[in-house]
Amino acid sequence: QVQLVESGGGLVQPGGSLRLSCAASGSTSAYYAIGWFRRAPGKEREFVAAIDWSGSRTTYAESVSGRFTISRNNAKNTVYLQMNSLKPEEAAVYYCNAGGAYYSGRYSPTNYWGQGTQVTVSS
Repeated sequence: QVQLVESGGGLVQPGGSLRLSCAASGSTSAYYAIGWFRRAPGKEREFVAAIDWSGSRTTYAESVSGRFTISRNNAKNTVYLQMNSLKPEEAAVYYCNAGGAYYSGRYSPTNYWGQGTQVTVSS
């Protein structure tokens, strides 16, 4: 079993940047693929990015490609999501997920979710 704790959310102006962190605990958490998702009010959960256990393979939603970067530090059991050029419509609660199947660029989430971190993009 793995526990996940997200942090780094907050208020940022349009065009600004934030770096989210997902800290994982559990004996094998360093070997899990990790996905980031977001849910805005009134909308369905949306895939944002994923990374394999080694950090050598990443996938991004088309809407964030080129602006967001996912990375990980397995020594710290932490996955990061660097978000640049944020848009107001990207305000949401951002969640990380661990241990999903990650094949052919697609990440299928498991039931291992963190509590989420709120990102607000507003002037």
